[in-house]
Amino acid sequence: MIRFLLVVIFVVSYLVIGCIPAAVLWLIGQKNPGLKDRVSYHMIQWAFHVILFLSGVKLTVEGQEKIPTDRPVLYVGNHRSFYDIIISYTLFPGITGFVAKKETLKIPLLSLWMKYIHCLFLDRENIKEGLKTILAGIEKVKSGISICIYPEGTRSRSNDELEMLDFKEGSLKIAEKSGCPVIPVAMLRTADIFENHFPRVCATHVHVRIGDPIDLKSLDRESRKFSGAYTRNVILQMLTEMKDTQNS
Repeated sequence: MIRFLLVVIFVVSYLVIGCIPAAVLWLIGQKNPGLKDRVSYHMIQWAFHVILFLSGVKLTVEGQEKIPTDRPVLYVGNHRSFYDIIISYTLFPGITGFVAKKETLKIPLLSLWMKYIHCLFLDRENIKEGLKTILAGIEKVKSGISICIYPEGTRSRSNDELEMLDFKEGSLKIAEKSGCPVIPVAMLRTADIFENHFPRVCATHVHVRIGDPIDLKSLDRESRKFSGAYTRNVILQMLTEMKDTQNS
């Protein structure tokens, strides 16, 4: 419980004290939006590093060098834990927004910082609003901001780490319409940090593998038509290889 309490204290303190720099950043953003974006990105990335330290999380990361640094991308990953976002963001080399469920808008200070790093809020029950979110994501990418999405739509709660929910096909429209590459991200053992023994936070060694960029336009017609299923299979293959390596 000590790790859990330390994380909660840090997050609450950061959000409350962060009201001051948030206000300053808002003023900066009126004249220099780019500077606001960069400072917000570094502040959130630093906070996530602290959370991982307090949680006792150790990372083994493969393939980080495969992420393009000269253009925005669409990160696509498997989703089993709240920590997926925290871990991922410490690895991204540039400003990146997440596609989050609209309910997070109800958390005042948290949603403010999420907006600062260009997160999008998806209404999963409203198809029309969901389409607007995808269109907004396309515009973000075209403006130079990467987006991260978990196409399962919610966290997988299976005990089998190789079992993923189906990927929603529309989620990859951001890459299809903007022309950006898809970066597959596979993570093992993230649920062991928190979800598997709620409310305790346990020190965990997490394995992350970043795959080769996927150019949807270069895929055959069938794979392009079902790009969600294609990307899911790529991530599943990565997870299987990672699992086999751990067991060997």
